[in-house]
Amino acid sequence: MFDVLIIGSGVSGVSCALILGSAHNKTFVTDKKIGIFTHQKASSLQDAVFNNAYGIPAGTLGATLLVESTAQLATSYPHITQISNEKVLKIEGTYPNLTITTNKAKYSSKMVVIGIGAANTFAIEGMMQYLEPHQKSLAAKQRIQLKNIDHKVTDGVYVIGTLAGWRSQLAIAAGSGAAVGTDILTLWNNDTQTHVHDSNR
Repeated sequence: MFDVLIIGSGVSGVSCALILGSAHNKTFVTDKKIGIFTHQKASSLQDAVFNNAYGIPAGTLGATLLVESTAQLATSYPHITQISNEKVLKIEGTYPNLTITTNKAKYSSKMVVIGIGAANTFAIEGMMQYLEPHQKSLAAKQRIQLKNIDHKVTDGVYVIGTLAGWRSQLAIAAGSGAAVGTDILTLWNNDTQTHVHDSNR
């Protein structure tokens, strides 16, 4: 049983995982089991070049970020389980007993965070009833989002990045994933508002 499974290892998904991972020394996190699905063959990062993203050297390729970010996650927070080469097909059940079915296996988790992009090819069974047209994308692009209130789709299910209705900018997607990371930490910390910072002081 996972406490949270993140679907997607693009900008928003890894940002969420990094926040959760960085809190591993907090007493309310030490017993939590966190996982992330890193199946990203269709990521929009594959073709991206970044010249306008805070903290990222100009000319950095999105394909490079995809590899480096999951490597950073593995090195910095090895307690987070990375599940590669599996595509999520179905989410069923209710909080805190969700079942996530992939093309290879089934997983149990209390919560799920979905961050796989806003393409209209979205096809996760159990989530289709939440689909609606993307509110901040050109209608001609036929992008979609999951209905949500402050990233929450329903109890135990969160959506992040462009699939949450945000514009397709790296900094926005990163912030969305980080925001949900802190929402989950707050929930684990008995609803005490929580964030995590490192310091050299």
